[in-house]
Amino acid sequence: MKTIINQCLSKSFTYADYRNHVSKLIQEGFSTGNEQTADLLHYSELNEVRMNRLDKTIKISMGNIQKLETFQKEYIWLVISEGWCGDAAQILPIIHKMAEFSKQIELKIVLRDENEALMNLFLTHGTKAIPKLIIIEKSSLKVLGDFGPRPKGAKQLILDYKQKQGLVDETAKTDLQLWYLHDKGLSTQNEIMDLMTNLELLNLQNR
Repeated sequence: MKTIINQCLSKSFTYADYRNHVSKLIQEGFSTGNEQTADLLHYSELNEVRMNRLDKTIKISMGNIQKLETFQKEYIWLVISEGWCGDAAQILPIIHKMAEFSKQIELKIVLRDENEALMNLFLTHGTKAIPKLIIIEKSSLKVLGDFGPRPKGAKQLILDYKQKQGLVDETAKTDLQLWYLHDKGLSTQNEIMDLMTNLELLNLQNR
């Protein structure tokens, strides 16, 4: 696993570089990923607008900022993403904003289809669901935990819809985006912080 992570980190993006890469592809009429369709390009364009808005408006709670500023261990947050992914567009700006509040966190992003070996280590019920945040101890490259592809409330919304309708269609995707809009990123940041707080406690206990 460490070898795979090392290889992925060597070709990873910073958040700014990721945004620029996706934007450039859109301008050229492409989406990220192995598959190229009009729908994926359309989703990428929508996500570009969403991320531009979220970069300006997303707020990290004061309680979470205080926790982020007191981390002792150094971490790499490695996120698997793609430009066409609606969940990634909602979650990546939050992760980026959180990482900015901690000197102990280095955020790196890789594309799913270009890093299949890594993705296969972090499947969700056998699927390549993204985004996936992998929390890594910087000194050893040991994987300490992961989050994704959705916070619990968003996950439950899709499960309930699929149980009733039998599939995830455009209505479900619209409902999901509305859920994210109303949640304002709180569920994502709180779930990640719960995970990080537990890791920090373990770190203190093991000293």
